[in-house]
Amino acid sequence: MHPETAPYDQGLLDVGDGNRVHWEVSGNPEGKTALVVHGGPGSGSSPRSRRLFDPEAYRVVLFDQRGCGRSVPHASDPAADLSVNTTAHLVADMERLREHLGIEKWLLHGGSWGSTLILAYAEAHPERVTEIVIAAVTTTRRSETAWLYEGVGRFFPEAHERFRAGAGAADGAGAEELVGAYAALMNDLDRAVRERAAADWCAWEDAVLSMEGMGTPYTDRVDDARLGFVRICSHYFAHGAWLEEGALIRDAHRLAGIPGVLVHGRLDLGGPLTTAWELVRAWPDAELHVVERAGHLGGEETGRLVLSALDRFART
Repeated sequence: MHPETAPYDQGLLDVGDGNRVHWEVSGNPEGKTALVVHGGPGSGSSPRSRRLFDPEAYRVVLFDQRGCGRSVPHASDPAADLSVNTTAHLVADMERLREHLGIEKWLLHGGSWGSTLILAYAEAHPERVTEIVIAAVTTTRRSETAWLYEGVGRFFPEAHERFRAGAGAADGAGAEELVGAYAALMNDLDRAVRERAAADWCAWEDAVLSMEGMGTPYTDRVDDARLGFVRICSHYFAHGAWLEEGALIRDAHRLAGIPGVLVHGRLDLGGPLTTAWELVRAWPDAELHVVERAGHLGGEETGRLVLSALDRFART
C-alpha cells in the first residue's frame, strides 16, 4: 500500500431532492484524477482506499453515496426518502460531482456494488472515463441477487433458515420476496424492529463470507451505519437496482476504448466468477485476473493486482 494521506479539500455537494453528498480530495492536486466508488450499496467510503493510489501521481476523490457515510440525510432515519435514491440518481450525482470539481475525465475504481455503479456510470458517460479497475465484479442482476439471498443457501442451510425466519417469510418464498420483506422491515418506525432486521441481514451476509476466514465485516457494523447500510441494500436489491436485467453486460460495448482490469476470486460464493467472465467477454478492452484462493473480500494477491493496475495506469 502507498503512504497514508489526508484530504486537502472536502465538502457537501447539494445534489437535489434534499440530499447532500459528502466528498473529499487527497493526493496531488495536479495528478491524474481517480474516483473511488464504494460498495454496499450503503457502505460509505473508506479512508484506507486512498492508500491504493500513489499520492504523487494521483488526485484521489472519495465520496459517500446518497444516504450513507457522511452524506445527509442518513438512511438510518426512516424519514429519509429512499424514493430519490436509485442507481440513476447516483450516476447523476457522480456526474454532478465531476462538474463541481472541474474534472474532465477520471479513472474509476471500486468493487462489489461499486462495480455495478461504475459500469452504469461509464456506459452512460464513456467519454468521461480514462480507465476502470474493479475487484469482485457484480452487475446486480436479479439472477445475482437470487443467488446471494437464496441459491447460496444450499451451502449454509442453517444460517439461511435463520435469515428466512428474520424476514417472516412463508415457506417457498423466493429471494425477491425475502429481500422485499427486509426492505419493509427497515422502513418500520420502531427502531427495535429495524435493529433486529439489520442484525439478521448482516448475520446472513457474514455466513456467506465465513469460509474466507476474514471475520464478520457486516456484523461488525454498528448503530446507524448498520441500519443505513441494510436499509439501502434491501431497497436496491428489492428493485433490481432499477436496471434492466443483464443491461450492463449487454451494453458493455459502450466501454470500447476504455482499458479495464477486473480482479475476481474463484472462491467468491457471494458473487460467483461467471459475472466477471461474461463481462470480460463483452468488453474488448478489459482483462480478467482470477485469484485462485480468494473470495469476495479478496486478500493479498487481489490487493497486489489492484495496486499493480493502478500504478500502471498512473503512467498513462
